[in-house]
Amino acid sequence: MNPAVKIPFDNTYLNVADALFSKQLPTAVEHPGLIRINEALAELLFIDPEQLRGAEGVAVLAGNAIPAGAEPIATVYAGHQFGNWNPQLGDGRAILLGEVVAKDGYRYDLQLKGAGQTPYSRMGDGRSPLGPVLREYIVSEAMAVLGVPTTRSLAAVTTGEKVARDQFLPGAILTRVARSHIRVGTFQYFSARQDLDSLTRLADHVISRHYPEAGQAANPYVSLLSQVVEAQAKLIAQWQSIGFIHGVMNTDNMLVSGETVDYGPCAFMENYDPETVFSSIDHAGRYAYSNQPPIAHWNLAWLAQSLLPLVDSDETKAIQLVQEALDNFKEQFLYHYNQRMCAKIGVAQVSEEANELVAELLAIMAKHQVDFTLGFRVLAEWLFWDRTEQGKSAIDAASLYTLPDEMQGWVRRWHELLALTQRTAEDIAAIARGMHACNPVFIPRNHQIEFAIQAGNAGDLEPFHRLVEVLSTPFEFDAQKLDYAMPATPDQRVLRTFCGT
Repeated sequence: MNPAVKIPFDNTYLNVADALFSKQLPTAVEHPGLIRINEALAELLFIDPEQLRGAEGVAVLAGNAIPAGAEPIATVYAGHQFGNWNPQLGDGRAILLGEVVAKDGYRYDLQLKGAGQTPYSRMGDGRSPLGPVLREYIVSEAMAVLGVPTTRSLAAVTTGEKVARDQFLPGAILTRVARSHIRVGTFQYFSARQDLDSLTRLADHVISRHYPEAGQAANPYVSLLSQVVEAQAKLIAQWQSIGFIHGVMNTDNMLVSGETVDYGPCAFMENYDPETVFSSIDHAGRYAYSNQPPIAHWNLAWLAQSLLPLVDSDETKAIQLVQEALDNFKEQFLYHYNQRMCAKIGVAQVSEEANELVAELLAIMAKHQVDFTLGFRVLAEWLFWDRTEQGKSAIDAASLYTLPDEMQGWVRRWHELLALTQRTAEDIAAIARGMHACNPVFIPRNHQIEFAIQAGNAGDLEPFHRLVEVLSTPFEFDAQKLDYAMPATPDQRVLRTFCGT
């Protein structure tokens, strides 16, 4: 134990059911070294970031020392991986140290990812190369600032050891923070084993921890499913609205808390194409950008199937009840998606006309391979430029990126919908500012992430730190950061991403 590093653990998962986990200590590493501490997140968790910076703190983050109050475990789950059933998975390279109730009142898991072998490693080494740790830190923190529910990165450390993949790479460990690490696959594991006691305890824990209002419903388990369905519908709508592609939407990579998890072969789309796939292992395009909503629905159907015995002893009645909850997914997804996409073009009120205008815009963007992020950002600049004198000094993306001429006709219809001729310059500027607030200029572009990873592998972590800093203010244009706003050149383009396992 290391009492010098004070983390206010308040663990509950160990009390749910022994079958949910195996007790497992991290495996010590040779020469741990600090990469980065997320100071704001540490303070949210009542952890002194300066304690984490010291040698004793780095030892905790590397798994070489266990802080007082921690009860390290590896959790078990199952899952459908690319549609194929795997009856037992689990934390093969991650060890959950414990839970903390933060300043915001929420309970969070603290997990070391890459901390060594567990009973679920399936002959894997339990380690992580540096690249996936840097990628997850960059993208998860960018997603958080973009307002997307996500796991977070508290810290990253090097191990001083090499990890064997297709080559020997420097090793690293990420300290991941999540509202919980309970997955759809966790429910599937106990459902497949007909372990009704553990399944019930798990469901009751999730209700208490994430959806307490479900506990007051006439049928708590139907209410639980309904709320998870809505949380996922909203999450996927957020992904779609920023061009994020998860890359590996297996049921074991879907958290019932509604957070994005497991940033393996993920990527942000540049040229808009609904069929975009980046994952090197997704040969059939199962998890393409356009498939993310139906795949989420498919995954939720397996959660519903797992809950059937808890919903009602009459299976026919249980199926009817969960089907009603599942059927709400499409409507809820479209509600959140339309709200976000209309906001991206400055339309406050969703309407059929506005939805059609968005669809027309996306069709033009697909035809001309318009950059998804800058395409929307430039529209706000056009609004400023066309209608306000003050806007001329606010131009940013419009001076960097050119939209196709075919957009002109669409812009006229867009201006008509916004009724610009009936608005004051101040009104129009407010619309443009609203568009700025939901259309980032900086996203984690794949070539920038790859550059940071390659530099890190060579011992230079400055590009990583610089990218994290740039992405901390994604909506604020800065002329000194122009390189981070621009799409990849043909020779920089990253077409495939990898999970690192």
